[in-house]
Amino acid sequence: VQLVESGGGLVQAGGSLRLSCAASGTIFSVNGMGWYRQAPGKQRELVATITSGGITNYADAVKGRFTISRDNAKNTVYLQMNSLKPEDTAVYYCAAGIVRYPSEYEYDYWGQGTQVTVSS
Repeated sequence: VQLVESGGGLVQAGGSLRLSCAASGTIFSVNGMGWYRQAPGKQRELVATITSGGITNYADAVKGRFTISRDNAKNTVYLQMNSLKPEDTAVYYCAAGIVRYPSEYEYDYWGQGTQVTVSS
């Protein structure tokens, strides 16, 4: 199973970016999916999560600015980021709870990360 992120880049403060993360490989079901970020010198932190049924959860720092969504048919999760601030600068990672076979437990998988840089 692989998670491949795309959509990061450099943007000015107040701008927008849309991140995508697609899961591929042997997949029976994809349960919760989410986005995390890690800024230099800081611990990795939760940004947003979404259940297979579409229930979302956001970190206080991004509420009202970021929107997480998913396409279950494509095993893909998105993060629409608006009104970006310099403090949003970080490497963004996607994660997913995936069951590969009907008789298997769920395991967590992580993407390789994509850099988001917001200039002031």
